[in-house]
Amino acid sequence: MSKSPEEEHPRKAFGWAARDSSGVLSPFKFSRRATGDEDVTFKVLYCGICHSDLHCIKNEWGISTYPLLPGHEIVGVVTEVGSKVKKYKVGDKVGVGCLVGACHSCDNCTNDLENYCPKSIQTYNSINIDGTKTYGGYSDLMVANERYIVRMPENMPLEGGAPLLCAGITVYSPMKYYGLCSPGMHLGVVGLGGLGHVAVKFGKALGMKITVISTSIGKKQEALERLGADAFLVSRDQQQMQAATGTMDGIIDTVSAEHPLLPLMVLLKSNGKLVMVGAPERPLQLPVFPLLMGRKLVAGSCIGGMKETQEMIDFAAKHNITADIELIPVDYLNTAMERLVKADVKYRFVLDVGKTMTPA
Repeated sequence: MSKSPEEEHPRKAFGWAARDSSGVLSPFKFSRRATGDEDVTFKVLYCGICHSDLHCIKNEWGISTYPLLPGHEIVGVVTEVGSKVKKYKVGDKVGVGCLVGACHSCDNCTNDLENYCPKSIQTYNSINIDGTKTYGGYSDLMVANERYIVRMPENMPLEGGAPLLCAGITVYSPMKYYGLCSPGMHLGVVGLGGLGHVAVKFGKALGMKITVISTSIGKKQEALERLGADAFLVSRDQQQMQAATGTMDGIIDTVSAEHPLLPLMVLLKSNGKLVMVGAPERPLQLPVFPLLMGRKLVAGSCIGGMKETQEMIDFAAKHNITADIELIPVDYLNTAMERLVKADVKYRFVLDVGKTMTPA
């Protein structure tokens, strides 16, 4: 007979989990493994709430297994390290993002692209090497192999830094890989949400001209005056969109809902790149003719490897980049999820785990 989540491992843990596709989160007792030779154990202080958490608790991608305890933007303070751990010590500020494991032998892994390893182990809703289920950061305690621990710089506020472990690397990695990172380049950012507002900050730090593209005129002042974007386009305004035809070197599309790609492709210069980082529930239509006329590229990107994630965090700390957050207590979780459905947050909810996560 299989053991209950509370009995699988020796270390008692507590969090909030969904039990079915209703997505309702409630207190959940489970267990974490003992600290292995290469493991780092840390007390969770903050955990960002990603839009993919919402997809998963409601099984909108059809891959969820329950109970499901989300959270992959996890930061805290080290409480114990294994005997073979070299990079971390008790008291260090650390984080865990979307990954806690990979095969370490495939081409992707040997090229520091663990995120594309076919055997990668996700921080939650995945199966660990010992056959037990992985549980995320809506919890009081985290244990992970040293390879998947990120050092959080001393000058970075942990609550604002937590969302960078997913949102930050999700936009930073394609900027670097697709060459959309040179001073003076013109980059469009579609959607001014959890990913989009961070993309604006990274783009400006890299010296680019940034245009925010949104369906809502209501975000214009925020984009221009507070986040420092150079221009703002209302995607439903045909006149504005036409005036911007062929002006952008690249576009980072952060939208996780169905939306047309044709108007965005028209904004690109010849050889321009439209990079998808959002994850809509249903397939989008891809018109081919605009690709042919201008040798344009539609591409994708999914988080980043551990080396690049650390690079991103260090870059963010150097340029004082953090996510704009709304810090919430754990008992506000379900309300926060309801608001997230409506995009009613500027721009990332972060759970105050350290102060409000107490066992029932």
